[in-house]
Amino acid sequence: MAIAQIKNLQRRLANLEQEAEAELDRVCGNHLWASVGFDVIDALENPADRARANYYYGQLQTSRELKDVLG
Repeated sequence: MAIAQIKNLQRRLANLEQEAEAELDRVCGNHLWASVGFDVIDALENPADRARANYYYGQLQTSRELKDVLG
C-alpha cells in the first residue's frame, strides 16, 4: 500500500472514530461511556438507543483496531 493511501485511510478512520464518539455522547447523554464502557450502554432503557449505541461502539472499536494495525 502506498504512503498516500495509508494516510488517507488513517484520516477516514479518524473521521469514523470522531463520528462514533459524537453519536455515543448524544445517545448516552454524556461522555461517561468512555470510562465505564458497556455498562452505560446496557443501562439505556430505550431499545432503539441501546441498539444505536451498540452499533457506534462497534464502529469505534473497529476503527481503533484498524488504526493500531496501520500505526
